[in-house]
Amino acid sequence: MPPGDSRRLDPALLFTLVLLTAVMFQDPVRGALASPAAQSWMTVFVAVVVQALPFLVLGVLLSAAIAVFVPPSFFVRALPRRPALAVPAAGAAGAVLPGCECASVPVAGALVRRGVAPAAALAFLLSAPAVNPVVLTATAVAFPDRPGMVLARFVASLLTACAMGWLWQCLGRADRLRPPSRPSYGARGGGAAFWGSVRHDVTHAGGFLVVGATAAATLKALVPARWLSAAADHPVLSVLVLAALAVVLSICSEADAFVAASLTQFSPTARLAFLVVGPMVDLKLFALQAGTFGRAFALRFAPATLALAVLFSALTGAVLL
Repeated sequence: MPPGDSRRLDPALLFTLVLLTAVMFQDPVRGALASPAAQSWMTVFVAVVVQALPFLVLGVLLSAAIAVFVPPSFFVRALPRRPALAVPAAGAAGAVLPGCECASVPVAGALVRRGVAPAAALAFLLSAPAVNPVVLTATAVAFPDRPGMVLARFVASLLTACAMGWLWQCLGRADRLRPPSRPSYGARGGGAAFWGSVRHDVTHAGGFLVVGATAAATLKALVPARWLSAAADHPVLSVLVLAALAVVLSICSEADAFVAASLTQFSPTARLAFLVVGPMVDLKLFALQAGTFGRAFALRFAPATLALAVLFSALTGAVLL
């Protein structure tokens, strides 16, 4: 090969090598897949993905439509001018304007740039992916025998969003909230911006769904039941464990209810904490918030949100579940 040429693996050759390897080791692979643990893993994984996928796609389509076709100035006109009143109004707006976490961060940044009070924009950022109709419908489908989970998720999430908005209004500093100046989706043109947003969100949300389903299936099939039972049987520890799991898994809010429903070892309150924390505080959201508003903001906002989400989940679960 001449100097300066880069060695690149032909995709067709790579596929052929993988296929030959699979054929050579088909007997051990078939035996492994036939084991009870593998069968249980595949059952849970497929069930979570198949149930969640329609809601994920619907949520992405609605989120892209709002991000592209609803101008940010609409929110400026619709929200009250007083921040104390704008916070619950923005939180309630999240209940009728669907959007996943990936879309809510840039939308919140656009709202701040267009003059919306930061406290209201942050309340919308937290509520939109947590209490919108797609997410609540998915929760109802995932918990058909526990309709109170839908109301509990709505109440705990909305309380957390409003409390964080008011907390920022009282204690937040403007120099820690620095949304970048960049064009909105609409600057690219309606159709191109819409499908660009759909492709971006499907790629990211679909990847996180697969990761979440893999983790849920692994917990169900491979982790010794006594380990999960030890945490699940402790009222406080179970809530903290599932809250931490929600942070690490970073599952899209349109799909997390099906993962939570599969964690049957844990109490309803612990699973509620998983549902409330996930759309508001997780690893991907922290990265998005740091990139949009600055690291100083994210380092303070995420821990405070996590604490309030766990608190309101425990209180709401104790009352409604």
